[in-house]
Amino acid sequence: MLDLFADTPPWQEPLAPGAVILRRRALANAEQLLGQVNQVAKLSPFRQMVTPGGYTMSVAMTNCGLVGWTTNQHGYLYSCVDPQTGQRWPAMPVAFLTLAQACAQEAGYADFQPDACLINRYSPGAKLSLHQDKDEKNLRAPIVSVSLGLPAVFQFGGLKRNDPLQRVLLEHGDVVVWGGESRLFYHGIQPLKEGDHPATGAFRFNLTFRHT
Repeated sequence: MLDLFADTPPWQEPLAPGAVILRRRALANAEQLLGQVNQVAKLSPFRQMVTPGGYTMSVAMTNCGLVGWTTNQHGYLYSCVDPQTGQRWPAMPVAFLTLAQACAQEAGYADFQPDACLINRYSPGAKLSLHQDKDEKNLRAPIVSVSLGLPAVFQFGGLKRNDPLQRVLLEHGDVVVWGGESRLFYHGIQPLKEGDHPATGAFRFNLTFRHT
């Protein structure tokens, strides 16, 4: 386990029962991760998905892995095929898998085997409303979420939408892992503020690993 009281990266910051922030955990891997994001996006370009209610999401998304998260008029689902290209989603890069498994292990979740990575791209003003990650059949596995680029305010609540929220700043290289008691806690991202990050320019990228 990482030292909770360390003053040099990476270090752990408890968030809730079963949830922890691994500060700067992905910093050393950031350049490689962003290069892989670009490779994935060449095969399955980012797009702003439309919710079943007809709302166009402000966040642009793509996926890699055995399955990918997407939407249609009936709801939210995991699919083996990218509906935009008609091809299978790109394979999950080894660097992605290695990082996700290591972070899960450090957060207390052994043997994490993610089969999907949802990649979100935020531009200024983009946000992710409060929601639960509950489309996975396996709710015993944790969620591992990696932040790259511009900082963003992460909201983390409880099992009810109106539960009190924690608001924490996530910066380049931060990783959040939640599962156990916190697995179905509501969470979201406040509208991204304008900025210019040396690694990502005007954008923030988020890699979210799941075992579906």
